Amino acid sequence: MTKQDPQELLQQKHSQDEQKEQFTKFARSASGHAELEAGQEFSHDRKSDDQNRMKSVENKRA
Repeated sequence: MTKQDPQELLQQKHSQDEQKEQFTKFARSASGHAELEAGQEFSHDRKSDDQNRMKSVENKRA
């Protein structure tokens, strides 16, 4: 087993992170989505939850 230099591994990780960030920015610009802040990403592939929606309506009536 070869011993890897921790500094070299860290540099590789930073390089990969930079590439991922560049790709993410490109993909968002190509798809027309604006860049979102952390915690602002919402899933759009979920079906609406009718049970919770109806419960909210029911609570408003009470």
